[in-house]
Amino acid sequence: MNLTLGQKLIRTKPAERAHEDSQAHGAGLNRTLGLFPLTMIGVGATVGTGIFFTMVEAVPKAGPAVILSFLIAALTAGLTALCYAELAGRVPASGSSYSFAYATVGEFAAFIVAACLLLEYGLAGSAVAIGWSDYLNNFLQNAFGWEIPAHLRSPMFVSDHSNLTVHSGNFNLPPVLLVIMCCILLVRGTKESATTNAVMVVIKLLILAFFAAIAFTGFDANNFTPFFNTDDSKGFAGMAGVTAAAGTVFFSFIGLDTIATAGEEVKDPRRNVPIGILAALVIVTIFYLLVAMAAMGAQPAHLFEGQQAGLSVILQNVTGQAWPALVLSAGAVISVFSVTLVTIYGQTRILYAISRDGLIPKTFQKVNPRTGAPVSNTLIVCLVVGLVAGLVDATFLWDMVSMGTLTAFIVVSIAVPVIRAKQGPNAEHGFKVPFGPYVIPGLSVLACLYIMKDLPAATYRVFIIWMAAAVATYFLYSVRHSRLNRKA
Repeated sequence: MNLTLGQKLIRTKPAERAHEDSQAHGAGLNRTLGLFPLTMIGVGATVGTGIFFTMVEAVPKAGPAVILSFLIAALTAGLTALCYAELAGRVPASGSSYSFAYATVGEFAAFIVAACLLLEYGLAGSAVAIGWSDYLNNFLQNAFGWEIPAHLRSPMFVSDHSNLTVHSGNFNLPPVLLVIMCCILLVRGTKESATTNAVMVVIKLLILAFFAAIAFTGFDANNFTPFFNTDDSKGFAGMAGVTAAAGTVFFSFIGLDTIATAGEEVKDPRRNVPIGILAALVIVTIFYLLVAMAAMGAQPAHLFEGQQAGLSVILQNVTGQAWPALVLSAGAVISVFSVTLVTIYGQTRILYAISRDGLIPKTFQKVNPRTGAPVSNTLIVCLVVGLVAGLVDATFLWDMVSMGTLTAFIVVSIAVPVIRAKQGPNAEHGFKVPFGPYVIPGLSVLACLYIMKDLPAATYRVFIIWMAAAVATYFLYSVRHSRLNRKA
């Protein structure tokens, strides 16, 4: 049966087939992850990034009201997490939002979601690795009195709002080394990577609790006055700044999506994936608010702008000693390692799922029979992430990651009522979104749109270019090579 182009665009891949494909011909990913390491994957991809780095970007926009920005982002992520939890039980497959979209709203929409996810994970991996360099340098200064030469920790391409500057002698080496270390772990296999990540996450939570305990000793309520940003020179006064900052920090909730990308490697996914998502959200929200409150109480808002290794500097200023900053920097080095690791992991699993469906070349779905890891896929991803991290400035990467994340979250929310209608009341599943299929998903969509409205115009321009490239790729390659053509 020959399908028209319109029918090909909206054809769906049944949820049960998405699950069965993972076991086809014995080449599937291995189910090695239990609930605790799965939850730690989500926490590892989330806690740390927004606190360690984006406070520098978010506080100048919102002022002390950045706490509201984190609450808005957490509420939006919470609404979407409920949608993820239901879909993860109904479609326990690798690929996350992409697989959910393919099972509900059709192939073309799924490919667009995939493009958003690739943008989200790729840029997040690079941006986080870039930020790692600052804390590594701070640690080396405090521990050994030595710092990395400036030309080896600075990007070649630096952009402001209107100009691109090329510094031909610069290369940011530390983030490239970080990506190489992550690559080595990931090609060894998922179980080993997840165990390493879980250890690093526990250390990270202890370090952040250590920061809060010391920072609260320097707490000054006057630092919260005025609560909202009063400088309107960039359009960030009042709630406009709060919403803009929420868009900046929102990318750090990418960890929820990362849990869903691991669907095929989880033991009892219909139970463990939903619980892992909700547990990670609770842990993330508590730590974000705790550290944000402590940081804002210990330092006036105007000092955050342009501050490198900010949390370490806060501890040094509060205590007047170097050792707390040394401990914090060491914890940040470990923390960001885990964030980078699971972000690259998520990217490879999304590419694996897209390739298995025939929408991109087969190279990305080849799994090493000994380690159970997609080695070629991982090497390619790490090469791209490492090059971006070594060559470009991270200033504008955060908002692009948020744009990709929010778009994917919107599609996930829409998918809930669609998949309920498709599968009917008797389908096997676990968790169900409360209050019916429309209330929570509808609120999730509105919350995502509310945050998106205040993202910078430059972010929208780059996003449109990326989407145009994705559409061209779909029509030139993917629509003809889709595995669903064989079933048509």
